[in-house]
Amino acid sequence: MLPRGRPRALGAAALLLLLLLLGFLLFGGDLGCERREPGGRAGAPGCFPGPLMPRVPPDGRLRRAAALDGDPGAGPGDHNRSDCGPQPPPPPKCEPQVSWIPNKHYSGLYGLMKLVLPSALPAELARVIVLDTDVTFASDISELWALFAHFSDTQAIGLVENQSDWYLGNLWKNHRPWPALGRGFNTGVILLRLDRLRQAGWEQMWRLTARRELLSLPATSLADQDIFNAVIKEHPGLVQRLPCVWNVQLSDHTLAERCYSEASDLKVIHWNSPKKLRVKNKHVEFFRNFYLTFLEYDGNLLRRELFVCPSQPPPGAEQLQQALAQLDEEDPCFEFRQQQLTVHRVHVTFLPHEPPPPRPHDVTLVAQLSMDRLQMLEALCRHWPGPMSLALYLTDAEAQQFLHFVEASPVLAARQDVAYHVVYREGPLYPVNQLRNVALAQALTPYVFLSDIDFLPAYSLYDYLRASIEQLGLGSRRKAALVVPAFETLRYRFSFPHSKVELLALLDAGTLYTFRYHEWPRGHAPTDYARWREAQAPYRVQWAANYEPYVVVPRDCPRYDPRFVGFGWNKVAHIVELDAQEYELLVLPEAFTIHLPHAPSLDISRFRSSPTYRDCLQALKDEFHQDLSRHHGAAALKYLPALQQPQSPARG
Repeated sequence: MLPRGRPRALGAAALLLLLLLLGFLLFGGDLGCERREPGGRAGAPGCFPGPLMPRVPPDGRLRRAAALDGDPGAGPGDHNRSDCGPQPPPPPKCEPQVSWIPNKHYSGLYGLMKLVLPSALPAELARVIVLDTDVTFASDISELWALFAHFSDTQAIGLVENQSDWYLGNLWKNHRPWPALGRGFNTGVILLRLDRLRQAGWEQMWRLTARRELLSLPATSLADQDIFNAVIKEHPGLVQRLPCVWNVQLSDHTLAERCYSEASDLKVIHWNSPKKLRVKNKHVEFFRNFYLTFLEYDGNLLRRELFVCPSQPPPGAEQLQQALAQLDEEDPCFEFRQQQLTVHRVHVTFLPHEPPPPRPHDVTLVAQLSMDRLQMLEALCRHWPGPMSLALYLTDAEAQQFLHFVEASPVLAARQDVAYHVVYREGPLYPVNQLRNVALAQALTPYVFLSDIDFLPAYSLYDYLRASIEQLGLGSRRKAALVVPAFETLRYRFSFPHSKVELLALLDAGTLYTFRYHEWPRGHAPTDYARWREAQAPYRVQWAANYEPYVVVPRDCPRYDPRFVGFGWNKVAHIVELDAQEYELLVLPEAFTIHLPHAPSLDISRFRSSPTYRDCLQALKDEFHQDLSRHHGAAALKYLPALQQPQSPARG
């Protein structure tokens, strides 16, 4: 009989995830194989330090997409800010310590990196949990952490016995495994007492053992696991045997049924066959469905505090709770207030991503989207050959659909310079500016093109923008926002212009219009399209009420105001802030971007139909001006008339 298992948290973690998990959460420092000064203290013995839900599919395709779901602190006036910039890859200082070991395992060099953890991690870090990328948690990870309490005074490594006959050497003729104690142990789930391993001389211990065995064996077959087992056979007092349910191994030759047929509850499922979910096993359908259930599980239900360990609340958490407690559910704008205070789960770099090489004038296209705009991605990739940073607002189930969508698209699968950041859906209103800030914070180039997903840029725009930035001397010499004139077509099929000449012909023929010409012309009127038709050089325009152009700015530009959720004034407020900070607005004469038609969003429909919605937007505008006045003083009076203008319900 198969155990039912109680799904609590899905997890998968590799060495990188371990470093993030314990190095940053406990110590707040960076990690390398040279020891750093510790930046904090370890958690209390027997306690796991925080509510973590690492999320990585165990199919071997997304090994680099590890991320942690946590609750970042946010104060009432600064919610959902994405101020933390993208982290550089860890320094490759550990690699030389293991690169001399021949390894036939498909994990390659990184399959040996667990061996160097005692020297790689901070000296004051005493305990760690190490997980492979192909495990699924069916229990609270704090229960695993609690097993450290069962270690004797000499035990330093907690492992589950290997659930196959691999180390008995009888799987096939001339099978020569590395030495092991009995069936040996599987290193997909490890509890390490780093302090004791350091005291025992772990580094010298494993090196001597590996060198000796490699005199008679050509290579490791199971990477670090072979060396761990050879050391344990010589020093059996180091190991603490963990219950089998903490590493139920679904390998090609598994004997795990002996474990789970007797167990009342599963803890960790380990897909340790190279075939992963496609492994041959008479019960694999149960385990596969168990895993797939988690992929569509609402991760917001798993967000909770762990009360078993005393810990300090994150910065701003108390102010956030106070602000939430002060909300009045009878307030007509309650949804707006609540959405502003929502701290979303964010999975930065959801798919493998290759950072662009450093270029002084490079530009990243920054945009946000939801599930109903996925169809725009392929066309956008064809139009924009440069790097992109995209924030996607998805449920957990939609995130898996997005994954399959990318895998099935040759265009998207080939683009490694597009960074996708999933912000998990929560709340009734679309957090448009919070999404923009996530994408903006993760851009890696000196400049960003702040666009929307339903626009296609000119085919030549990427190269033209880089050349314009260089020619205009932007950056330290000139503080400017480059305006990319926006147009639209009302046709679902039309021939995209390859040049300004072709665009003007379509404009004259009535196939194209200046953006929102029929519904909200004031949004882009200051661009001065009549002048643009004849312009041969960039020209300066002045800010005007409700101006919301698409611009290219330095990466360190002001962030979007996150109070604007749903529809209305989200871009306008950003352009106001740029003008208040004295950015020049320069229109580029050869640049253009074209909006494609689509069904109106729910938020636009609510804006058009609900006077209450529009009243709440006006309240947000009033608060925005109050904050603007505090930051810019009398200069903010310039914007007061624009903020007091009523919003037309016809606006699209």
